[in-house]
Amino acid sequence: MKARHQRFSLIVIGLAVLGLASYLILSALEGNLSYFFSPTEVAEGKAPEQHVFRLGGMVQSGSVQRASGDLTVNFVVTDHHKTIPVAYTGILPDLFAEGQGVIAQGKMNQEGVFVADEVLAKHDETYMPPEVAAAMTAGQKAQLEATAQ
Repeated sequence: MKARHQRFSLIVIGLAVLGLASYLILSALEGNLSYFFSPTEVAEGKAPEQHVFRLGGMVQSGSVQRASGDLTVNFVVTDHHKTIPVAYTGILPDLFAEGQGVIAQGKMNQEGVFVADEVLAKHDETYMPPEVAAAMTAGQKAQLEATAQ
């Protein structure tokens, strides 16, 4: 084989290996992605059914219920337009409270309850994650439009 053909073969093999490596990396990353959805988007069916995603909004006042003798906590997340019930088993962050912003990561179950694997609370009184702020604004806008009609 000529040197020219050997170089061409090496380039083709190198590109094939690079393509395979890129495919494997992107496949691995896709399995670990979790997208953010507001309660309105979840209620409208825009969230994936059997995939982990993040639900963000405000913890509805009066909705936190703790099971006695268990670490299970049930609460409702709202964007002031729609609400989604959440069940979480574990220790909640210290800043978790009713009326505060929260992001929960998990999946929806068959009963329409979001089963959270992780709950994140905002870290001070003035901060709200940008996704939650945008979802709250959209939810309030949708509620105003619904009441205006």
